[in-house]
Amino acid sequence: MRYGWLAAGIVGACLLACTVFAQKYNNFPLPSDYLVPGEWTFARLMYPTTHLRIDWQSEFKRGYDWHEGNTNWTIDYPRSDRHLALAIRRLTRIAGRSAEQVVNVEEDDDFFNYPWLYAVEVGHWELSNKQIAKLREFFDRGGFFMCDDFHGTDEWNVFVASFKKIFPDRQIVDIDGKDAIFHTVFDLDERYQVPGMQYTQTGRIYEKDGVNPEFRAIYDDHGRIIAAICHNMDLGDSWENADEPTYPQRFSALGLRIGVNYIVYAMSH
Repeated sequence: MRYGWLAAGIVGACLLACTVFAQKYNNFPLPSDYLVPGEWTFARLMYPTTHLRIDWQSEFKRGYDWHEGNTNWTIDYPRSDRHLALAIRRLTRIAGRSAEQVVNVEEDDDFFNYPWLYAVEVGHWELSNKQIAKLREFFDRGGFFMCDDFHGTDEWNVFVASFKKIFPDRQIVDIDGKDAIFHTVFDLDERYQVPGMQYTQTGRIYEKDGVNPEFRAIYDDHGRIIAAICHNMDLGDSWENADEPTYPQRFSALGLRIGVNYIVYAMSH
């Protein structure tokens, strides 16, 4: 069963609690029209941080309650979310909601109203059994998932350890350059590695041993991408820093186009 896509934004005042709750993570001001519903809403997944010691982040972030924020799922939040929402409004005819929505799949079923779901830093997540079951239902209902900003072998293995529990029988494969997801709005024949903000300090595009950008996916039985996996790149930073003069424009230009394509694909396929 596929979603009625209009439901993605028609949630009215019930969005107030989560959106205001979000402000504790960042003082980025709410848009004046943040309660106006739309056809699409940037839905951001909350999740627990891995218990494994893979880097300084896993050590530091594990000291916080993931329900309260300041953990890996809040990276780039909410600036990147709102910049991508603005791009959707400007570059497509989709009536995107101006503010994001945080979703905790363990607490309620509200997240089923958001057919496009995003998770950042998934190389540091550790999904609970309840989250795994709810996300499997999300996909069974026709939902689309996008993840981003994780790098190298160790983070890939942490990601897969949870994600394969959702899809034990489906393979993660490279996306063919001719796939519609690269051609829904923009023709993305030229794709290159999009680095995080650290590039402005180090001059190095990759992180850890993640030298090559990997555009991967899981497909359903009808050949539709249901999970788009952006490994060894940091699209979230490219969205967040699209108005930052020190961050190279070419990276935000591609990062925003990828985001737009993936969203339009999710809503039209």
